[in-house]
Amino acid sequence: MPELPEVEITARRLSEAVAGVRIESTMAPGINALKTFDPPLHALDGRAIEGVRRIGKHLVVDVEGDLHVLLHLMSAGRLQLYDKRASLRDRTSRLLLRLDDGRELRLREFGTKQRAWVKVLTGEGLAADEAVASLGPEAWPDPPEDLAAVLAPEGARPLQAVLRDQRVITGIGRSWVDEILWLARLSPFKRAADLEPDEAAALRAAMLDKLGGAIEHYERTVTLPIPDKMPLPLEVHRHQGEPCPRCGTTIEAVHYEDYVLCYCPQEQTGGRVLKDRRLSRLLK
Repeated sequence: MPELPEVEITARRLSEAVAGVRIESTMAPGINALKTFDPPLHALDGRAIEGVRRIGKHLVVDVEGDLHVLLHLMSAGRLQLYDKRASLRDRTSRLLLRLDDGRELRLREFGTKQRAWVKVLTGEGLAADEAVASLGPEAWPDPPEDLAAVLAPEGARPLQAVLRDQRVITGIGRSWVDEILWLARLSPFKRAADLEPDEAAALRAAMLDKLGGAIEHYERTVTLPIPDKMPLPLEVHRHQGEPCPRCGTTIEAVHYEDYVLCYCPQEQTGGRVLKDRRLSRLLK
């Protein structure tokens, strides 16, 4: 799933390319992706795009007349700009914003689950929409100064789960939580309520470093067309079995049903290798 850095660079690149361009017409081939009916999708027709921005992991296309297209890409969606318009037989298309210069903003979704969604909202509706109103503070560029106070109410929940909970703090997902906890030298299973002040400070600094560093990396490497898969500058996540970039200890992993958690046992768990859920199931 695209996370804060990937959504941020997508918003920047698209905004640079389409701000001021008028929408000629709109279509929703994946009608199940469109979750609103008032204002109707065709209310966008003939209006100029003011820009594209990010809220958490969501993209927002701002359109003149106080209209906003709120999109969540989920795991397999991508919002991309094309020089040519899509064929109506393109089964990956969920939303088409056809521009008056011949180009097209197209929400595509790969795979079979079809979970990406779109809402057309007024400014008031955007602020009140549950998907936005339920979000916690942003993990970047200004995470909470007193991060321990934000995380403490989560009690015994482990940091790797709490930091991915968009209601607690928004923007972090499976890839970047591993990177942030590794940089902060914190166990992914440390309880949120047990975070000491110095650990909270290290965690906040790691958020700024990792997320900001990823965005700087994308600024240098990502141009239009936005690639389907970003060149993620990861040091720990997806690097199971490789040496830790800091201490050389072998990076270990805990496998879940649909994702993998990676960590350095020497620097994050006191030398202890955590139980792998795959092996636990086989031994039952």
